Amino acid sequence: MMWEEVEDIERLRKINRALMARVESTMDQQGNAFSLFQTAINLEGQVRRRTDELSNALRRVERANTELAAAKELAELANLAKTRFLAAASHDVLQPLNAALLSLSVLTDLQQTETGRTLALQIERSLDGMNELLKTLIDISKLDAGVVDPKIEPIAICDMFDRLSSDFLPIAEERGLQLRFRCKRQAVLSDRTMLRRILQNLVSNALKYTTDGGVVVRARDYHGDRISIDIVDTGPGIPAEQHESIFDEFHRGALPRGHDRDSGSGLGLGLSIVRRTVNTLGHKLEMRSMVGRGTRFRILLPAALNPANLTYEEARPARPLISSISGLRVLFIENDAAGLEAGEKLLSSWGCDVRVSSSTVDAIARLDEGDWLPDVIVADLHLDNGDLGTIAVKRARAHLGSEVPAIIFTADPSDKVEQEVRAMNLDLMYKPLRPARLRALLSHMYQREG
Repeated sequence: MMWEEVEDIERLRKINRALMARVESTMDQQGNAFSLFQTAINLEGQVRRRTDELSNALRRVERANTELAAAKELAELANLAKTRFLAAASHDVLQPLNAALLSLSVLTDLQQTETGRTLALQIERSLDGMNELLKTLIDISKLDAGVVDPKIEPIAICDMFDRLSSDFLPIAEERGLQLRFRCKRQAVLSDRTMLRRILQNLVSNALKYTTDGGVVVRARDYHGDRISIDIVDTGPGIPAEQHESIFDEFHRGALPRGHDRDSGSGLGLGLSIVRRTVNTLGHKLEMRSMVGRGTRFRILLPAALNPANLTYEEARPARPLISSISGLRVLFIENDAAGLEAGEKLLSSWGCDVRVSSSTVDAIARLDEGDWLPDVIVADLHLDNGDLGTIAVKRARAHLGSEVPAIIFTADPSDKVEQEVRAMNLDLMYKPLRPARLRALLSHMYQREG
């Protein structure tokens, strides 16, 4: 009996130990679960804090992007405002500049001494420099502001070469240089006004740095679907280390010996404008140069697919630089008082019979005075209160019942203006008027009409 009681006690002890082990195990599991629960709570807090920090950072980025977008918009508006201001200011500045050059021409003719003529020439160079600087500032402003919208169209190269020859041949002859333009009946796809400015800058630059020989401008077929226009000079060449820097703003190469810096030497902006304009048009510009051998600039342009469909202008006969226009009857229309007076004095100094007016209505009134009839009308494009020189010419022609030859001069170099003027069969000149070119054109008209 006692043995059974002992076995029962031992069994109870085992059961007790087993129960205690199970309780301890259960307690350990509960402790681990509680620890995991606490860890989860801590992690959730950390995630929440990181999420809040990320959300705040994103909001700051959004605010920064909004501020940047607003600043970018303000900068673009400022650029547009600058461009509009320069475009508007150019007309206001060119008005007195035009009057000054016309008056200066009369003053130069009156000089009896070499000193007087030298001073007049210096003033003319200064005014020319001011004019070039103004045009350059406007070009750079428009290109940098991105407001230039090229009008791509087929362009007959020979026609453009003819106009460039008319502009630069007198300059080349004055410097004792040869200037040759070579082309076939090729046509390219480009913006007429922008391409002309590119070629004007490159030809002007080539003549400026060349003292012997000359300049050749040629157009050739290039790998089938493209045309190359090369401007080749026999100048001093450009050192290899300057082949890239010549396109920087205000970079000016060394002038040939005996050629002093003056207003005609430029500001070193021409090639910078050329590169900007070529890039805007999507063309390609190449340059090769060797010191002592000369320089070649090449522009690669897409060829027009149907050049035969273009209407080519007849090459205009060369205009004499000096010819008598005494007795030529000229109706001169200009709204600027100083420009009107200067133009009248200049034309009168050439022996012309001049009548002046400041508007279309005034011009028609002049035509009603006696039996005086104009041989030529010279009119500013933009007159007062929306009046236009083209309107004045059109109404004067209708009033007279004849297609009187006419010249329109303007500060607006846009392709639209040129097309409108050409459509009326008028000659076009740009401000400031060059007295020598005006006289040559009037002489050409006088001979043609005679």
